[in-house]
Amino acid sequence: MSSHIRPGWMEKPKPVTQAAKAVALVAVVLLVCVPFLVIVSTSLASTQEVVDNGGWVLWPTEPSLKAYRDILDGGIVTHALGVSVGVTVTGTLLSLLCTVTLAYALARPGVFGGRPVLLLVLFTFLFPPGMIPSFLLVKELGLLDSYASLVLPVLVNVFNLVVLRGFFQGIPDELYEAARLDGAGDLRVLVSVVLPLSKAALAVVGLFYAVAYWNSWFYASLYLESDHWPLQQVLRTYVVAGSGLTDATTGEGTVTAPQTVQMAVLVIATVPILLIYPFLQKYFTKGVLTGAIKS
Repeated sequence: MSSHIRPGWMEKPKPVTQAAKAVALVAVVLLVCVPFLVIVSTSLASTQEVVDNGGWVLWPTEPSLKAYRDILDGGIVTHALGVSVGVTVTGTLLSLLCTVTLAYALARPGVFGGRPVLLLVLFTFLFPPGMIPSFLLVKELGLLDSYASLVLPVLVNVFNLVVLRGFFQGIPDELYEAARLDGAGDLRVLVSVVLPLSKAALAVVGLFYAVAYWNSWFYASLYLESDHWPLQQVLRTYVVAGSGLTDATTGEGTVTAPQTVQMAVLVIATVPILLIYPFLQKYFTKGVLTGAIKS
């Protein structure tokens, strides 16, 4: 008789509970989607419609891409978009290369100096450098007003390193030993055995790096002149700081409503990551949790 009694957490939720969950879920979705819909709609609305609605449009009656054409017609936003794409792609590849090689070295037992290096890396995670020491270091290395200043100081993220190290440690030792018996060296083992088995972790870590580089604006404000700014710093200047919007186009000004241009810049800065995320979402649980648990 008792064998048919299910624990409380296995019982079917009551209709009231299910209704409450549905209401909460709908509320959360609306809180996320409605502001984004307003941003996209305002960027597509006409100047007169924006003015008539007090600066915000929920659904444009005559959508237009004029704001996007204005800001992408060879002006500052176009250059900043190219800078962001270049820094994101280059920085992500270099960070993955350095993180993978260091994580693999720290994951293998018996590596000379492995434990001191690991403790040194963890020390930087617990005690990060301040803004002034970082600026002085970048200045002394001659990296001011250089795109390398956006990549080299943050080349290896400790959290991503720990995740990959834990994932590499979870690979069965028999695979390493079999590769060694076949005469494979460390580089061949890494390329032919470890990396093919770590696609999930690499996808997640790569996305973390890409998002960090794409959204980075603080270091750009410290190290770069305005003509070298990435897209996020331009976005902050034209949207948050409220600087002149005529510079966001070709420099000749625009008759487009300021709110429309601001929202168009915001959409351009947000959409690329939103388009990439769904393709990598399936790797999140397997990649992050496996690496974190085994580390």
